Amino acid sequence: MAQTRSSAPTTHCPDADRGDRLPALRRRVTGALSRPEAWQRGRVLAVLALLLGLLLMLHAEIPNGLGSVGSLVETFLPWFGLFVPVLLAGALWRRSASAVVALLLPVTVWLGLFGGLLLDKSHPGGDLTLVSHNVSAGNADPVGTARDLAASGADVLALEELTPQAAATYAKQLASAYPFHVVAGTVGLWSRLPLSDVRPVDTGMDYGPLGATKPAAVKLSYNRALRATVTTPHGPLAVYVAHLGSVRVTPRTGFWTVFRDRNAQALAKAVAADPSKRVVLLGDLNGTTDDRAFHALTSQLRSAQELAGDGFGFSWPAAFPVVRIDQILVRGVTPQRSWVLPATGSDHLPVAASISW
Repeated sequence: MAQTRSSAPTTHCPDADRGDRLPALRRRVTGALSRPEAWQRGRVLAVLALLLGLLLMLHAEIPNGLGSVGSLVETFLPWFGLFVPVLLAGALWRRSASAVVALLLPVTVWLGLFGGLLLDKSHPGGDLTLVSHNVSAGNADPVGTARDLAASGADVLALEELTPQAAATYAKQLASAYPFHVVAGTVGLWSRLPLSDVRPVDTGMDYGPLGATKPAAVKLSYNRALRATVTTPHGPLAVYVAHLGSVRVTPRTGFWTVFRDRNAQALAKAVAADPSKRVVLLGDLNGTTDDRAFHALTSQLRSAQELAGDGFGFSWPAAFPVVRIDQILVRGVTPQRSWVLPATGSDHLPVAASISW
């Protein structure tokens, strides 16, 4: 009697099928895009891709006269990169080779502008840790905010948007950790190290004949910037704390930045006139460093986030941050690390940086 030889059972491997399907899919996509008609389809998508690339590349040329459109675009400039996957999906759906190729322009420009921010440039160590926080005038828990900030380990702590009542609360809560502090109007500076040469900084809050007639005591009550020298073991460090004017988006005025821009220009003049070799600016600038309104500042100072951060470091609004308007800018020192701290009772997130000499 003949014996039948049993065969070994076979095992189906889904990964093998997937591996077989991927080359086939690539061949179909490549074949579809290589056909002559693929270059004729999706011309609108190709034009949109080129326009997006030109907008990213030439954003500085967008006029700023009508409602500060240029500044508005630059404020949210990184987010224009979200149009790339949308256009790519449309190009693949239409099987448009021209649209796919056109997308190389915005991708290249975006990576040139912001690709470096996607890398972790932080380093361990640092001689001094700085923290800046707009604590919000409407903060319902200043005690908890003070506790969180003290726990951050900051050597120098800058607070903006202080009310008189809140300033007293922060002074009391931070006294044990920060023996040195000064408040000028709505901004304050707390330090573990001695402070000297403290003075308010004129950021052009008042201008014209009427502003010139106001007494200094009146101006100080709503002052929004100060300068102090922090005495460190490595030498003096000039520290500026600033809260620039708010911006508004309205149907009538567009992106309204008049006060902020005037404040930025006045602050830039003060920094330019400062003979100190080592300067740090901490504060809520109500704008991003991509905004042309800050060119006079960013031409003198470098962003700690750009030099030593990991990611974009968005700080506002705290519930869902989309922009970085809270800045730490430096001159004459080396940022080792830049990061964003957890939310407090404010609508802003605190920002931090460690620096070395």
